[in-house]
Amino acid sequence: MTAGEEITEHSRAEVHHSHRDVTGGWLRPAVFGAMDGLISNFSLISGFAGANASRHLVILSGLGGLVAGAFSMAVGEYVSVASQSDLARAEIAVERHELRNNAEAEREELAQLYISRGVEPELAQEVARQLSKDPDQALEIHAREELGVSGDDLPSPYLAAGSSFVSFSIGAVLPVLPFVFGASVLWPAALVAAIGLFVAGLTVARITARPWWFGGGRQLLLGAAASAITFGVGAAIGTHVS
Repeated sequence: MTAGEEITEHSRAEVHHSHRDVTGGWLRPAVFGAMDGLISNFSLISGFAGANASRHLVILSGLGGLVAGAFSMAVGEYVSVASQSDLARAEIAVERHELRNNAEAEREELAQLYISRGVEPELAQEVARQLSKDPDQALEIHAREELGVSGDDLPSPYLAAGSSFVSFSIGAVLPVLPFVFGASVLWPAALVAAIGLFVAGLTVARITARPWWFGGGRQLLLGAAASAITFGVGAAIGTHVS
């Protein structure tokens, strides 16, 4: 096989694996929103139930917690992700300015970075020189190497806010449903919340390639602890407040 044929053969090499999107900005707010909605709203309901509140008051508190929490989570996620993206764009602009006004220093900086990672100095200098020929490519490489971000791959604040809003609402509505359909005691809502927590933890474990029993069990235990504490506080307050 000639050198040309070998290059052609390598260029046709198959890709035997793929990666999931880990930078889209949807997984963290979706997971956090669902868990927060389920745990916080069931804890809120538990507090009212522990204080011997009426069924209608429990429903009202649950729906109020759902609406307030969903909008709060969405606004918080939007502002947080938008601020993070604005900061990243500002730092990328600094790199763009340096590449335009101090191109030689930036090329040397890139070469030293490769040298620190074990590349031979002469090869590192040549790689940095070739990569710096295209200004857009140079900016992308400097942003990834120095800032750990890409200007074309920043998380979307709209996606984060929407994911958080929807997932929080789904999580928060689950423990309210038994009371909406006629329950007057806490245990049906506790059962629904427990199932929801375990399934949510299991789902996250499947996405992140962790054992299903670990993800489900961890979330169930944490949610149960938070709800038990809130129920106890509600019971203590309800005993002394008429």
